[in-house]
Amino acid sequence: MYGAPSMRAYAELAATHRGWPVDEIVQLLRRAADVARLGVSGADLIEQAQAISSGSRQELRFRVTSS
Repeated sequence: MYGAPSMRAYAELAATHRGWPVDEIVQLLRRAADVARLGVSGADLIEQAQAISSGSRQELRFRVTSS
């Protein structure tokens, strides 16, 4: 269902980290983004962490740019 490793990692975090503190989830998301070499902004990480913590649905959005 989730083709990209980053999408699978996000789905796993969303399933297992509901109710966790946002700052702890942000750290996990940052590490996952760094491993996947994704340039994710701090604001996006916080938004995603808040959704995971609260159990809200969140749409992952990636913008691909050339370097």
